[in-house]
Amino acid sequence: MTSRSKRNLEGPERTCIVTGEKGPPEAMLHFALSPSGDVVADLRRKLPGRGVWTRLSREIVGQAVRKQAFSRGFKEKAVAPPDLADLVDQLIERDALQFLSIVNKSGLVITGATKVEAAIKAGAIVALVHASDGAPDGIAKLERLANACFGDNAGRLARINLFASGQLDLALGRTNVIHAALGAGEASEAFLLKVRRLADYRAIDLANPPVLAVAESESTPRGEAV
Repeated sequence: MTSRSKRNLEGPERTCIVTGEKGPPEAMLHFALSPSGDVVADLRRKLPGRGVWTRLSREIVGQAVRKQAFSRGFKEKAVAPPDLADLVDQLIERDALQFLSIVNKSGLVITGATKVEAAIKAGAIVALVHASDGAPDGIAKLERLANACFGDNAGRLARINLFASGQLDLALGRTNVIHAALGAGEASEAFLLKVRRLADYRAIDLANPPVLAVAESESTPRGEAV
């Protein structure tokens, strides 16, 4: 990689080719151009050559395709597939699930409702993972328990409901994974960073994920015993 290319991937801020907004590389998406002129998402920001940036947003990537912003950004013809926003979503999701596998290999993943309940009561976890297709009442039960056990610190416990049970099964090498808890460790922290990028890309607020909101409204009142 040339020194110019290295400078393009380093430094405090990059500019979105759609909105003109600036942000640090970690909060943006980098795109490279293949030798054949195809736009390629570069999640790790390691591909050689001149690159362009967009905000970490599915909507903005879609706009970049529709408005032909990539050609303007690269200052040459750049072919971006119509479904580029979907392809980027899949890449970011796959990246997060690969890191979940690393967390599992590090021995920091606890699965099964009973074991997750015990982990919550022990207090030695940093995140709860619920399958997006899990039953709302089961999710609500664990959420009430977490709120009761962690008290004022419950808001610091990450809640993740971005992956279906089948995806969790593949990532963890287990079957019928509906609920999981993550112990504290570097692998868990790295995974949570990937999850936040996926949530940001999808414009999902992890502090109030939609599935958990549904679980609360369809389950027994918060004040009842778990």
